[in-house]
Amino acid sequence: MPAEAFPLAVAPVIRSEFALRNRRRIRQWLWLLLLGASLGTSLGALLGTTSQAQTCQTAADMDASGRTALETTAKRYFEMSARGDAAALRQNSIASVASSFAGIEAAVKENQFAFTGAKATVRPPFLLSVEGSEPLARAEFLCGVFGKSGQTKDSAEFVLPNLPPGKYGLTILDVNGPQGAKTLTFVLQLTGTDWKLAGFNAKSSQVAGHDATWFVQHARDFKAKAQNRNAWLYYREAMALSAPVDFMQTLATDQLYDEFQAAQPSDMPADGHAVDISAGSKVYHLTEIFLLATGDELDVEVNYQATDVSDTARTFKENVAVIKALVAKYPELRDAFAGVVARAVEPSGRDYGTLVAMKDVK
Repeated sequence: MPAEAFPLAVAPVIRSEFALRNRRRIRQWLWLLLLGASLGTSLGALLGTTSQAQTCQTAADMDASGRTALETTAKRYFEMSARGDAAALRQNSIASVASSFAGIEAAVKENQFAFTGAKATVRPPFLLSVEGSEPLARAEFLCGVFGKSGQTKDSAEFVLPNLPPGKYGLTILDVNGPQGAKTLTFVLQLTGTDWKLAGFNAKSSQVAGHDATWFVQHARDFKAKAQNRNAWLYYREAMALSAPVDFMQTLATDQLYDEFQAAQPSDMPADGHAVDISAGSKVYHLTEIFLLATGDELDVEVNYQATDVSDTARTFKENVAVIKALVAKYPELRDAFAGVVARAVEPSGRDYGTLVAMKDVK
């Protein structure tokens, strides 16, 4: 997947249509987790609890040999990734991942240039254990010391879907190279005496050259100016950048979530709640809004329901109308974003998007 959204053409007023099929920020994102689990499993949809034992050991809890084995394996798999040696990674994967390896292979190829010549540092690993005879629909691990208010600076929580019994090592590498900072996360499963690859996630630590701290500070600045919509969108980005994988929560992410919730406006689409907006004589149903990095610029994208996008000339005009109506309704967006994307989305998922520079929204 590309790391950025690139316009196909540049017009005097409209920086024209671009074929961005992933309607979230485009970042180096892939997760194939155990037993051929599908991409993008929603943790919010996980079901129930279980009496099966599930435990977590931090690096401080492990014996030296166990910690060293995890760190050494993570470094070895990083070196394979940096060489683009997907074949070796596949040979060292658990059977279910090896049998459905195309996604990881594509991610390895996509990230190879960024990893080549980069320095990788392994963070203290975690050891997750599940006992029993059946997979856990929702495996939740509380790692480290928790205080009376919840997480502490050294704790972490992991929630994993459909996790079979076994021992799993979670290793996170901070990768710094010419292409910027990234994290590379491996889930490893103990098979016999070997740690086999069970999950792979490569993720940028920055968006448009900015890290989580930058987004938090700007979110707070917007909130201080009573621009809660801008604050909310920036908090969302900060939260996404604060954890190397979506199924990990830390003290930092918990604190950000509280700020994020406090800033969330009631008049913007979120959590499946659509918002209507009028443009001329037509009402459009907005389904999503989020920050989008386009090159080195930060834009805001809004998605809306459409019955048919095959007439691109007509859809283009409707996209422009939605953009103008959006900025008219939320003028504070001018302070936070360089451009606006409107994307018409059919029920089938087919879409058509238009990007307009903010200075050209009249």
